[in-house]
Amino acid sequence: MDSNYILLTIDIEEWFQVENFKPWISLLSWSSFPSRVEENTYRLLDMMELPNEDTKPLLTGRCQKLRATFFVLGWVASRFPHLVREIRSRGHEVASHGSHHTVCHKQSLGDFRQDLKESKSILQDIIGAEVLGYRAPSFSITKELLETIQECGYVYDSSYNSFGLHRRYGQLDLCHNRRRGIAVELNKDFYELPISNIRIRNFVFPLGGGFYFRFLPFFFFKRGVRAILDRDAAYLFYLHPWEIDQEQPRLSQASALNRFRHYLHLEKTGPRLEGLLRGFSKSRFVTCREYLAEILAEGGLDFS
Repeated sequence: MDSNYILLTIDIEEWFQVENFKPWISLLSWSSFPSRVEENTYRLLDMMELPNEDTKPLLTGRCQKLRATFFVLGWVASRFPHLVREIRSRGHEVASHGSHHTVCHKQSLGDFRQDLKESKSILQDIIGAEVLGYRAPSFSITKELLETIQECGYVYDSSYNSFGLHRRYGQLDLCHNRRRGIAVELNKDFYELPISNIRIRNFVFPLGGGFYFRFLPFFFFKRGVRAILDRDAAYLFYLHPWEIDQEQPRLSQASALNRFRHYLHLEKTGPRLEGLLRGFSKSRFVTCREYLAEILAEGGLDFS
């Protein structure tokens, strides 16, 4: 087994809650759409444990269980508390994805603070343990919002995506912050775990997951992951349950561009994820919380 870490992160949200569909689907109408999140999350949980019938087990030759971090939307957790408990019981980390999947910088600071506290409280009441991590919907983070996240009792954020061509992604300057592995120390006892990308000359290639995992050629994606591991000894990947669901409803009234972004290659995501897990099976698949604890311990620091 090599010493590389892979941090799988799953954003638990429904197919109809994505930002690409916001012009056509309001929050008040969410309850009228068919739910798919429970079935798809169970598929992901099983994929992390069991092989297909005609393939070798993912964990052959490994001495540890594959673990991931699930950033759960408060709206989903309130309706499927048993799903949140199942994630926890299988050894994965439960973290917050906010309450209502609202782009952070479109909220007032007071509303954002309430969203953070509400989602944290919902999840902690369900699992009976402290929730330490947060991820902003659509990676919509700013420096000022990070300060609020820490004030609300979170120990780490995982919302920064350095791919600068996406207009919803927040922009941060982390060049002057101390790094511990891939973690960036933002303040005393508060850290950023950025999405993993790779820079080639002056261009950042988005290799963290999501749409880019479905869009880019798989051989190119895997080579990029290997390059990131060679550079950082750690790779942070993200995905959504709806991205493995080719049977989900089609929103015909959405624009052609937004339909393309959402529905592209859904049938390939599951097999590609299995290929990623199997191709890097010698790496250590750990939660964000576990990674921070280990990397800080190496520097003589405590993380609880």
